Amino acid sequence: MNSFFITGTDTDVGKTYVTAGIAAALKKQGKDVGIMKPFAAGTPQNTGYKSEDVQILSKAAQVNDPEKLVNPYFFLIPASPFTAAKNFGIKIDIKMVLSCFKQLSSLHEILLVEGIGGAMTPILQNYFVTNLIKDMNLETIIVTSSKIGTVNHTLMTCKICQYYKIKIRGIIINNLNLNGYSMDVLTRDLEELTKIEVIGSIPYFEKFNLEQLSKTIINEFDSLFQ
Repeated sequence: MNSFFITGTDTDVGKTYVTAGIAAALKKQGKDVGIMKPFAAGTPQNTGYKSEDVQILSKAAQVNDPEKLVNPYFFLIPASPFTAAKNFGIKIDIKMVLSCFKQLSSLHEILLVEGIGGAMTPILQNYFVTNLIKDMNLETIIVTSSKIGTVNHTLMTCKICQYYKIKIRGIIINNLNLNGYSMDVLTRDLEELTKIEVIGSIPYFEKFNLEQLSKTIINEFDSLFQ
């Protein structure tokens, strides 16, 4: 199995939970999996990694790699790296981020890299998440939601990845609420419109449950592990 970059159609579509579920599933299969979230934002935690997302990912993968490699940039406001860096007078060094990626890749059989926001979230003035995926030379998994409007967001994300000549491994639907599309209808429509495989869908969970999530991925996402 290859390493992957997990991006999303928007912020808050569940990229972290899906990435954690994949990491835990791989770990159960005896794989050596590492995680990376190059850019994170929010309120710092009092213990462990500053980023709660990074803490969730590292726990799922059962790794404790250095924070400077796993999460080179942590911002104190929930904003794009471009906006946060300008607000705090920080200069983002992409070469350093890519060096961290290479070091982590050498430590693990598989590396899961989670993006921030969506595929076109700006990092520098003319450098976006799509550029980062391209520079890492990774296939991407696109996480989307089941809410109304998701077809438009998913199509745009697929199109921009294709424009940047990024190989898309597939789409994962995260059923965030019970008022959106049915999974069967959404899977059918997305596959027909994008010509990209829907790897599977995550059922609705009232609370994040890593054990159930990883079991779902192992049992229902067969093509992901081929």
